[in-house]
Amino acid sequence: MARFIFITGGVVSSLGKGLMAASLAALLQERGFRVRIRKFDPYLNVDPGTMSPYQHGEVYVTDDGAETDLDLGHYERFSGVPSRRSDNITSGRIYQNIIAKERRGDYLGATVQVIPHVTDAIKDFARDDTDDLDFVLCEIGGTVGDIESLPFIEAIRQLKNDLGRGNVVFVHLTLVPYIAAAGELKTKPTQHSVRDLTSFGIQPDVLVCRTEHPLPDSERSKIALFCNVPKEAVIPALDAKSIYDVPLHYHAEGLDKAVLSAFGLNIETPLDLHRWKEISDRLANPEGEVTISVVGKYVGLQDAYKSLHEALVHGGIANRVKVNIVWLDAEMFEGDNPEAAEALSSLHAILVPGGFGERGSEGKIAAVKFAREHKVPFFGICLGMQMACIEGARNTAGLKKASSSEFGPSEEPVIGLITEWERDGEREERAADGDLGGTMRLGAYPAVLKAGSQVAEIYNSREITERHRHRYEVNIHYKEPLEKGGLVFSGMSPDGLLPEIVERPDHPWFIGVQFHPELKSKPFDPHPLFSDFVAAALKQSRLV
Repeated sequence: MARFIFITGGVVSSLGKGLMAASLAALLQERGFRVRIRKFDPYLNVDPGTMSPYQHGEVYVTDDGAETDLDLGHYERFSGVPSRRSDNITSGRIYQNIIAKERRGDYLGATVQVIPHVTDAIKDFARDDTDDLDFVLCEIGGTVGDIESLPFIEAIRQLKNDLGRGNVVFVHLTLVPYIAAAGELKTKPTQHSVRDLTSFGIQPDVLVCRTEHPLPDSERSKIALFCNVPKEAVIPALDAKSIYDVPLHYHAEGLDKAVLSAFGLNIETPLDLHRWKEISDRLANPEGEVTISVVGKYVGLQDAYKSLHEALVHGGIANRVKVNIVWLDAEMFEGDNPEAAEALSSLHAILVPGGFGERGSEGKIAAVKFAREHKVPFFGICLGMQMACIEGARNTAGLKKASSSEFGPSEEPVIGLITEWERDGEREERAADGDLGGTMRLGAYPAVLKAGSQVAEIYNSREITERHRHRYEVNIHYKEPLEKGGLVFSGMSPDGLLPEIVERPDHPWFIGVQFHPELKSKPFDPHPLFSDFVAAALKQSRLV
């Protein structure tokens, strides 16, 4: 039977619970344990895919087509275990399922209540499909004391009794702020947070203390005394230069040992973390650097492009170079703006990421045109590929009125709404006027690469599988004029109907993909497209 590690947060919610969970999972994996991480989200949204990037950051998509919290990206990048739909649950989905059961009559007229019906549903989610695991880490979203997360806190309290005290450990992440005026660390927020947690019936076994300054031995002893935990289970968590240094820091402070000790597993075998040390060394000691611009529409919140940022870092790791990312708002390239060309002229590569809606689209098209004309390495992802196709249609294929039906009626709809497609041998359909939520082409789909193409060489394969999240596709009826204009369709769906990749053979590096390759990139296994893109940027840096 799997053991459960429940991770809660106190004082403020954005202290890095997801990163801590991912780091702990990585350390347990290095010890040979089979681990899976799950996320409980207190939101009433049925899934995070309905939430604005400015409110919630990136929507992370799994192979099985789930739109999930961005923390699942950390889970995958650190553990290498592909996340699934069953690894992220929201309050909205819990309530939706319970109400559906009540409407069907499953409760036989009984009064439906938070306890036991909601808490039972949460417990079922936590325990589902865990028979082949040694540890299941469950991160509880939000902050202890938030009204939204109370059912989840009650559910994990009950689970400790259901599973037995030796099979559940509670890890609580708190803040130990530094008061500059007084020149001291304050432990009161941690004490109050633990008091709130114990008032709900949960006594933490391990405390992780986020702090900007080293935690003195006297302060650790004080926290241990007032919070009723062993001193060895008070783990300092200082800021790190890179998120990929975090597992090394946590191990040095004894996090994995403290958690295993709380389970009664006193493992003294030294841990070999050479993989993580190699990643840390490559980040700390690069042999060069490149500057890459991301021309997007959500650049005001970098969490909106979290996986993209990390994939570029991974490309830098593969080439042992530092990647400097310049975030540029696409709208700055619209109209007559002399500063726009200047902003792009000193860059070594340009990336146009995904997005939804018309805002900023003409600016993205302008960035694509600049990259094409000035032979700057270009990478278009999802909407970025579509903008590359529109730019090519207008400027190299002679279709001056080319546009996307996403932006309104068009005489030349180079990009159009796809209403049906095939998945695992079955047809999926969508109505143009249907609900937006959950109606995209989501998850992993195969593609066939053109022999001799640049992408076939990069992947070193003719068949690939990548994750999608979009409603609109490149219109296959425009394939011939676009290819006459120099934009080659080098990747297609197996049935040959859906364009997946375009490239320009007459350009040093010009590739657009309909999918999101950043979602599958990992520090130990950088995505080949990002590795090659950064290599192209490095080559460009030596020319300018």
